[in-house]
Amino acid sequence: MASKSAEIPVRVVELKQEDAAQAIQTSGFFTTDDETYLSFKTGGVIDKIYVKEGDAVRRGQLLATLKLTEINAQVNQAKLAYEKAVRDFKRVENLDKDSVATVEQYQNARTGMDVAEKQMEAASFNLSYSEIRALTNGYILNKLASEGQVVGPGTPVIRANGGDQRAWKLKVGVSDRQWALVTVGDKAKITTDAYGDKTFDAVVSGKSEGTDGITGAFSIELTLKNAPKGLASGLFGKATIFSSKTLRVWTIPYDALLDGDRQNGYVFTTNDSKVAVKTPVVIGRMDRDVLTIYGGLESSRYLIVSGSAYLKEGSPIRVIQ
Repeated sequence: MASKSAEIPVRVVELKQEDAAQAIQTSGFFTTDDETYLSFKTGGVIDKIYVKEGDAVRRGQLLATLKLTEINAQVNQAKLAYEKAVRDFKRVENLDKDSVATVEQYQNARTGMDVAEKQMEAASFNLSYSEIRALTNGYILNKLASEGQVVGPGTPVIRANGGDQRAWKLKVGVSDRQWALVTVGDKAKITTDAYGDKTFDAVVSGKSEGTDGITGAFSIELTLKNAPKGLASGLFGKATIFSSKTLRVWTIPYDALLDGDRQNGYVFTTNDSKVAVKTPVVIGRMDRDVLTIYGGLESSRYLIVSGSAYLKEGSPIRVIQ
């Protein structure tokens, strides 16, 4: 048994768990639910881009075109091949009537004509998608390519959205623990420096099912109920999400935490008021003078709040008032 002189004097408080509603602080960028990247179906050289960033556009408006020399040549080639296939089929058909051509020759000629027809349709379809038109009324967000640039099929050329026509959203990133607390339908409050102290109501409308490949965070979508006029895609916003789930948590003094980082840390606890136990904890929220602890204190009775700097695992202690 340790001597009285070896015992380290400490102060303790009894640990009590309580229910706590979760308010999750996060941030992200505004976007709309119809933001899209527009591209050509076929590759080629960009001939003309008729819009610039910030332009308002109407549904069906021509935005960009490719140089059509190559695609027109492919269309004409397909038409000529189809015309030849039709002539070949008619010749074999006449021979078949005279019982000169075989059934196989007739069937092959018919198949050749059908194949040539489909190739002509495909070439005409590609020609129609050698231009980019606006999918809806909205705004041009970015030009991602320039006139004279060679682009491949599907390469993004223009980024556009529906502006005030569709719902505005704030896409935010959260940790795995926060993601588990959020439920679709939870309420949220959003602020942005562009509108000063104004607060906008929002609701959680979507949750990602996987992490972002770059940031490693989970994504949450917040849809604004009454979006202000003039929002711009890419504008930075802050959000507070009010989780409908409650947690059993502990509230402890900030000074009781040792070696803490963003989510994890250590505290000293004791069950018998004689020996200090170094206990890892999960940090939920940091306020001015207190911490909300999500986990780690389930089997602990008392928290050491004074004298922790002199302790190590198993140190003998003496509780003082």
